[in-house]
Amino acid sequence: MSKTFTLSEAQTLLPLLDALMKRAQAAGERAGAAELEMQQLSHRIFFSGGMRVDVPVAARRRAEREKAGQEAKDSIAEIAAIGVGVEEVEDGVLDFPCVLDGQTVLLCWRMGETAITHWHTSEEGTAGRKPLDARFPRSDRERLN
Repeated sequence: MSKTFTLSEAQTLLPLLDALMKRAQAAGERAGAAELEMQQLSHRIFFSGGMRVDVPVAARRRAEREKAGQEAKDSIAEIAAIGVGVEEVEDGVLDFPCVLDGQTVLLCWRMGETAITHWHTSEEGTAGRKPLDARFPRSDRERLN
C-alpha cells in the first residue's frame, strides 16, 4: 500500500505543499512564456523567408525555458515524493490518500482553500468531490477514541 495520511497529517502539510505548487505554477508560466516566444520567432523566420537571429539571445531564452520547465517538474516530483498526488497543476488540486472504512479514498485540497474540506474516490475524480463528514476525524486524538 502507498503512503496514506490522516486528515490531521494532511492539514499539517498544506503550507509546504502550497509553496511547492506556487513554485511549480510560476515555473510553468515562465516556461510557457519562453516557449511562446520561441514559437513566435520561428514563425517570423519562416514567414519572412529567413532573417538575422541574435543566436546568443535565442539560446539564452531556450535555456531559460528548459530551466523553468525542470523547476516545475522538480516541484511536482517533491510533492509526489511526500506521497501526495497532483491532480491539476493549473488549479493547484492535490489528493492525499486516506483510509476510510477500510478503503483508500482521496482527501482533496484546492489552492486557495484554507483547509482540506473535501474528499472523493479515485474513480470519481475531482468532479466527485464531497464535503468531509463525521467519518473523517478532525484530529489524530479523535481517531484514537
